[in-house]
Amino acid sequence: MPFWLRIALFPSLLLFTAGCPSPKPPLPDLGNVPDFQLTRETGAAFASAIELRGKVWVADFIFTNCPGPCPRLTQHMKRVQEGLVGIDQAKLVSFTVDPARDTPRVLADYGKKFGADPLRWYFLTGSREDLHHLSKDVFKLGDVAPDLEHSTRFVLVDKQSRIRGYYGSSEPSRIVQLIEDAKRLVKE
Repeated sequence: MPFWLRIALFPSLLLFTAGCPSPKPPLPDLGNVPDFQLTRETGAAFASAIELRGKVWVADFIFTNCPGPCPRLTQHMKRVQEGLVGIDQAKLVSFTVDPARDTPRVLADYGKKFGADPLRWYFLTGSREDLHHLSKDVFKLGDVAPDLEHSTRFVLVDKQSRIRGYYGSSEPSRIVQLIEDAKRLVKE
């Protein structure tokens, strides 16, 4: 190629490459989620090794008679459900922090109230000990305490059951970022 042609094409090449986004760094690996077994809102046994293996999923901890942040958390989770519509590899999991009152039937009614798709969004209960272990030791969100204080963060988990991000619920932009990051992990 003649020198004059290379010089003439150089500005076009700069404009072309300037429009290309730089690749985003990978999401961090923040720990593994071991297999667990709980009870679904349907009353059926739930085994994460079966239901969540090979899926990207978003988790939160709520309780159904919460007068504070739980309805807002669940509304945000509904937004995540809508943002991931049509992506079968994405699931949502809401764990109760009040297993004494949040029976499968109560969780099912709560899910219906918020428009949860039962094929994609699971509401789980179990023993206080199991839920405490998941919240505190696995997800690093704190205790499942008798006073029902709990984290208001969402957790993003990849197809290999690795925690890849935490997202606060107080900023709408974090929910948008959560949806984008979940879609990104589905493609990986």
